[in-house]
Amino acid sequence: MEFKNLVATIYLKDGRAVNGPKDLTPAGDVFEKAKIYNDCGIDKIFMIDLSDDDDEHEKNLQTIKELNRNLEIKVCAGGNIKRFEDIKKFFYAGCLQVMLNGSKPNSIELAEKASKRFGKDRILVSVENVNFIFKNKEAMEENFHEMLVFDKKLLDAIENITSIPSVVVVDEYDLDKISDILKKNSVRGVTGKFVTEMDQDIMLLKTELSARGIHMVNFTSSLEWSDFKLNSDGMVPVIVQDYRTDEVLMLAYMNEEAFHRTISSGKMTYYSRSRQEIWMKGETSGHIQYVKSLTADCDYDTILAKVSQIGAACHTGSPTCFFNSIVKKEYIEKNPLKVFEEVYGVIADRKANPKEGSYTNYLFNKGIDKILKKVGEENTEIIIAAKNPNPEEIKYEISDYLYHLMVLMAEKGVTWEDVTQELSQR
Repeated sequence: MEFKNLVATIYLKDGRAVNGPKDLTPAGDVFEKAKIYNDCGIDKIFMIDLSDDDDEHEKNLQTIKELNRNLEIKVCAGGNIKRFEDIKKFFYAGCLQVMLNGSKPNSIELAEKASKRFGKDRILVSVENVNFIFKNKEAMEENFHEMLVFDKKLLDAIENITSIPSVVVVDEYDLDKISDILKKNSVRGVTGKFVTEMDQDIMLLKTELSARGIHMVNFTSSLEWSDFKLNSDGMVPVIVQDYRTDEVLMLAYMNEEAFHRTISSGKMTYYSRSRQEIWMKGETSGHIQYVKSLTADCDYDTILAKVSQIGAACHTGSPTCFFNSIVKKEYIEKNPLKVFEEVYGVIADRKANPKEGSYTNYLFNKGIDKILKKVGEENTEIIIAAKNPNPEEIKYEISDYLYHLMVLMAEKGVTWEDVTQELSQR
């Protein structure tokens, strides 16, 4: 059975979020908004470019690119698509899917070219009336993965014409109507103001929809509370880690109610032993912890929680509660990911803050042609070293090549996040 989606929409004007095509007033910090969508249970984001010219279009593309560096959920972009090159730019900005406007005369022609180049599963279309679907039924089925339907009244007619699944715009929150729409076989998801404006707790809404028999992406625990070995207070300690950095943030405790609230809401909820009450982390401070995973240890007496932390984890304002050093031994970092990030960070810092005598700054000062020349030379050195039976030589040359490659990346504004995101989509 296919999961049903709750989809948020971000409208972009001049690189910033606005309320919609007919209301261009600011809609808050677009990066904060996107981070919350990423963590709170939203399944996908539609990013709609409302630009009027190519310069503004490029500014919106840059915002989308920066957003995608930190987003892990699907992003589909659309708006101001006039030519095939515009579709490519959205994909190169990190979007997984692109949406064409069905009311534009060249939408079918662009879809045919795009689906052939990138795959049908990455091409969507927005529709405002049944006529477009009826006239282009065969071409749509061949080239579109999904439709955005603006008027839910069209659903019955659409079901009789095409099998392409729909995401339906539903602006008003009505649980019964939303349930009825999502139960339709032809509907893959809903979007609208009640999702985008965060009027509802998304994970709790998913729990309610699941209870109505709708297949939603939400948390279902594989363990019962009775499976845990409780401490003398009838609780389980919870070690909390940042899901990206693995930094240990805090230690807290859960009783049965806190455990079930955490599962249903997707937000870390604990039991305060000092206040003798249930508390959701960030309820008053806004420093919410969105659940990424919960894991029990080998004895089932401790939980490891990996979370996306909003703000500071510690009540002191520190990012982590563990900051009082006791003993420490210096060591050389060997984690490959951290080494790449640290070296790239030094290179990027040299670009922003030149240092006299720095070879890295020498390359930046000489410009792109010099950097490309060095990348080419080091690539050739790898080929030569690979013919040598001594593996030490190729290890050295690969290291040289990767350094110069990172200089090129920094020069072109490409990060390791950009590269790994592109690789993850292949």
